[in-house]
Formats: sequence, structure tokens, C-alpha cells
Amino acid sequence: MLRLLLAAASVLCLFGGSAQAARCGGDFNTFVAAMAQEAQAAGVSASITNAALSGVAPDPAVLAFDRRQRYTFNKTFEQYVSTRVGPGRINGGRAMLQRHAALLSRIEQKFGVPRYILVAIWGLESDFGKGDIGKMPVVRTLATLAHDCRRTDLFQGELLAALKIVQRGDLPLRDLIGAFAGEIGQTQFLPSSYIKYGVDFDGDGHVDLRHSIPDVLASTANLLHTSGFKMGQPYGEGTANFEAMREWNRAVVYRKTIGYFADRLAGQ
Repeated sequence: MLRLLLAAASVLCLFGGSAQAARCGGDFNTFVAAMAQEAQAAGVSASITNAALSGVAPDPAVLAFDRRQRYTFNKTFEQYVSTRVGPGRINGGRAMLQRHAALLSRIEQKFGVPRYILVAIWGLESDFGKGDIGKMPVVRTLATLAHDCRRTDLFQGELLAALKIVQRGDLPLRDLIGAFAGEIGQTQFLPSSYIKYGVDFDGDGHVDLRHSIPDVLASTANLLHTSGFKMGQPYGEGTANFEAMREWNRAVVYRKTIGYFADRLAGQ
């Protein structure tokens, strides 16, 4: 969730601040109608906005979860890592390294991000795609958060980005499901990051971060590469690579956990 704090600037760059036009609070249906107009002005077809937004209703569970997130990283590194990186997950990561060795080599060559970091993130975010990647309709989630005035500009932009994912043909609306802040796919990209960093690495003409492992891992590498991550350089706390991972997650304890997991996968 802390990556949301970094997403605001990215959203405003992607959509030029136009998402600020819809007024938060007040009647939900009026707000959604304004967002539909914004989406169409940004190039989303009326057929997609109608299909996505017709009948959408606010989700109180989303707001309740959003209010709880401030306490997620109150644990020490030792407390947090003990719950996230155990023998089972390490063994699972090593199996993924073997299974996808050729793919990871191609990604390393193209993006300059080590396989151990990518597989560590993949494992932490979704247990290598086998865990919970979210079951909530992304449009409903983001409309709920956008209507709430606490971070409306951010989530209005994320809602527009989600609709653009459908417009581009990357995911059909029925597959636009995710977590409690609208994160999508096996490494939990916010929609704006999906648009900005998504890579069609399997060559099928679509960026599919739910089902395509090549797209998932290459897109994750592209985000880190674009943020300045350098192959062959250290990534511990205080390094340039550690700072580059801030684009993934601002929480120091989470980035330390990525590095710890990566070291275990590398046999260190």
C-alpha cells in the first residue's frame, strides 16, 4: 500500500491532472457519471465506460481496509521477515529459478535486474502467482476510493488507468480484478504502473500481468530498471539500488525483506 504514496505523481503525469475534475464526496452516482466523462475525454470508449461503470456501487469494506493500512509496517524487520521468508517460500523460489531459468536470463540481459530480486518480489507479492492476487472488482474498488476525498486525485487517476487497461485490450473487464487498493496481477501493479511499466514479453500483443509469467517478470524488471536499478551493484540499505526499489515500495522494512529473500535464493 505504501507504493500508493509514490503513485500520485506518476498518475498526474500520465493523465495531465484531468482526473481532478470529478468532485469527490456527495452523490456517488453523480461522481461516477463525471468519471465516465473524464474517461471518454481521455480516450476510453463509451462502450467500455458504460460496461465498467454502469451499476457500480461503493464498497464499505474497501474503505475500512484503507484506514487500517497505516499499521502494516509497524513491525521490526526481524518480526516482519520471519513471517514472510521461511524455508517453504525459499524452496519455492529456488524451484521457480530453475523452472524459468531461460526466461530470467533474457530478462536480465534486457533490463539489467537480477533474477533473485525479481523472484523475491514475485514470491512476496503472490507466492509466485499461486497465492491470493485479489478477488475484488478493480473498477468498484477504485471508484470507492476515488469518491472518498482522502486521496481522490490519486485514485481518480488509477480508475482512469484501469479503464485504459481494458481499452488497450490488455485485460477484458471480467479479468480486471485485484486487491483492496486496486492492485492487479502476480506482482500487484497499480493500474498506473501497469500502463507505465507493463511489457508484452511473451509477444502476444497484450500486457497480461495476471496470467503471463513472462509479462509479469519483465514488467517488474522494467519498473526497477526505469527507476535506476543497476545489475551487479549491491542492493542493501543505503545503496543506490535500495533507493531504486523505493518505486516498488517506500517501506524500508519491505525493501530489506526483498534483499534478504534475494540473498537466500542466491545461497548467501
